Amino acid sequence: MPTLNVDLPQNSYQIIIEKGLLNRISEEIKKVYTNKKIAIITDNNIEELYGDKIRKELEIDFQVRMIVLEPGEKSKSLEVLEGVYNELLDFQITRGDLILAFGGGVIGDLAGFAASTLLRGIPYIQIPTSLLAQIDSSVGGKVAVNLPQGKNLVGSFYQPSAVLIDPELLATLDKRYFYDGMAEVIKYACILDKELFEDLLGFTERELFENMERIIFKCCYMKKDIVVRDELDTGERMVLNFGHTLGHVIEKQYKYSKYTHGEAVAIGMYHITKNSEDMGKTKKGTANLIKKVLSKYQLPYEMPAIDREKILQTIGLDKKNKGQYINLILIKEIGQVYIEKINNKDISSYM
Repeated sequence: MPTLNVDLPQNSYQIIIEKGLLNRISEEIKKVYTNKKIAIITDNNIEELYGDKIRKELEIDFQVRMIVLEPGEKSKSLEVLEGVYNELLDFQITRGDLILAFGGGVIGDLAGFAASTLLRGIPYIQIPTSLLAQIDSSVGGKVAVNLPQGKNLVGSFYQPSAVLIDPELLATLDKRYFYDGMAEVIKYACILDKELFEDLLGFTERELFENMERIIFKCCYMKKDIVVRDELDTGERMVLNFGHTLGHVIEKQYKYSKYTHGEAVAIGMYHITKNSEDMGKTKKGTANLIKKVLSKYQLPYEMPAIDREKILQTIGLDKKNKGQYINLILIKEIGQVYIEKINNKDISSYM
């Protein structure tokens, strides 16, 4: 059973990766939780697929309430969050009880933020069901909801008590959303792991799935390694946002409906690398390599038509914006990432 320790000064926890883990989820939860009440926050798709299974497994040992939301980015709102608070309070949840975030990135972010704020903090566990959540959003304690002005603008850092990853849950994932998660795998390869990038270019479809558990482990290892050194995202952790500055703009401009998160990030990675390559800041040919791997995994790379003023306006609210400048994530070549401090008046050159 591959296990990673996230060793933080105040909030250490384990990431456990094991096929079939959902079949003994109660056993793993009892290792970190001794009370009896559990609130599961999930969405309609996951509830339909796995709701009976997880409820049956947990109700042997715990009193369970399942809170089911509509799938999709639009559920990551203050309005939906208020409804979740009300259901949790109706369940008479206390600070000694437990919340399970059982779903993809949207559920993980929303449930984690609810846990971090209700009653000034309730323990929670991440059980990610999408590839994107398993390799990225479930690890590191970033939790948030969106505002009309932009993505993840209301949030906090709140580490889970554990992250329990069952790669078998990916078997029921829609193909588009599997490739959505592959965008984040490609991100890790671009910024930190040239060998993984070369593997991704060379894998057959069968080899990709045969190596999926190893890929999940490698991505989680890279993320936890950075989180341990920069838990609050003030320095090195920002490199994990490669492609995200522009990706978040694309998501917002199309109202989170045309592009998935991974698709938007894919476009962001290629577009910003193409521009940084043209400016002599990135090794020639790097953007074309990114284009090649994105195409292989059925991800877009061409920038859609968005008014430049709207791009700059949205970037102005980006969390990496530090007053007169923004920290932009660029790569020198595949596997080598750096942070470029750019004056806001010059940002349009990169977009």
